[in-house]
Amino acid sequence: MSLPQQLRDESDFDQLPDNIPTTATIADIEEKKGFIVYYRFVIEVKTKGGNKYLIYRRYQQFFALHQSLELKCSPEAQPGYYTCQLPALPGKVFMGNKKEIAESRIPDLNNYMKRLLSLPTWVLLDDLIRMFFYQTESDSQQVPRALRRLRPPTRRVKTVKPKTDLLSAPRAEAVFDFSSSRRLELSLKAGDVIFLLRRVNTDWLEGTVRDRTGIFPESFVNIIKPLPESDSDEEGGAHPQGSYSCLRCYLLQPDGIDTRDICVEEDITIQPSYKDLLSRMRDVFEVDDIALNYRDPEGDLIRILDNEDITLMVQESKTTGSKVKRPVNQFPWELLVTHAKDLSVYNTNY
Repeated sequence: MSLPQQLRDESDFDQLPDNIPTTATIADIEEKKGFIVYYRFVIEVKTKGGNKYLIYRRYQQFFALHQSLELKCSPEAQPGYYTCQLPALPGKVFMGNKKEIAESRIPDLNNYMKRLLSLPTWVLLDDLIRMFFYQTESDSQQVPRALRRLRPPTRRVKTVKPKTDLLSAPRAEAVFDFSSSRRLELSLKAGDVIFLLRRVNTDWLEGTVRDRTGIFPESFVNIIKPLPESDSDEEGGAHPQGSYSCLRCYLLQPDGIDTRDICVEEDITIQPSYKDLLSRMRDVFEVDDIALNYRDPEGDLIRILDNEDITLMVQESKTTGSKVKRPVNQFPWELLVTHAKDLSVYNTNY
């Protein structure tokens, strides 16, 4: 039996299309306040044709890619000629500071991508590789920040903030104290004057006070000068890039329904993971032993068990969501949270 092909044949490489990725380097890490707080890697990709672009990937996407490649290409899983020895991927870390974990992974992930893109040409042409390094529409719309690993050292330049006409700026006064429970939220003290940036949804605003920016419920403030109508995310308006999306969720209990609206820094088209949603709902409702559910087009409650169920929920929301009028930045799907052992909500006899 032939040995697994390991080295890239440069004559074959010359025949590859120009959009094949040849190098990839992590330029930075960015904190993302999605359904959970996580860090993603900002990666500069260079193609055979000389193009350069940025992509944004989480570690779990590296992990999913590697698992799929192992099933498809590794000699252990698929004995035969068209196999290769894959590079080692740094393992999962379950405890510790997320930022420190992400920083520590950068050298190993850079080495992993370097070795991955040095594999035989038939591996580079595989859809798994091409889709991972492909710049999606979402990637292209992101605004890069420091990109500190690509920039040379420079002198610190003092910036001068432009003067703002405070009397003409949209603003509100806090009527009650508001204590933030998430990093996205802005704590307020009664009497604070908040300069308004935009409306998040019907009930929440985004603003700044004492150099801090975040979101807060409109019911806690008195509007002194409202936002222009063009800055409002009302039905039919544009969804501004980089803004918050809102999810309506319910906790079904014997004594009633607890309804919450949560805001996350995610695009309205995002499909979150089951694990992230479960973690966030436990945090929102402060209950550990819960189950996630959604309503299908017939109105039946369906329990969610994995990522495939999340995919089905998102797909079915395109049908049911069109019948419900929602703010433009609210997810078309909703979560119904139940106690894990409460099977009575399914109207099923056991």
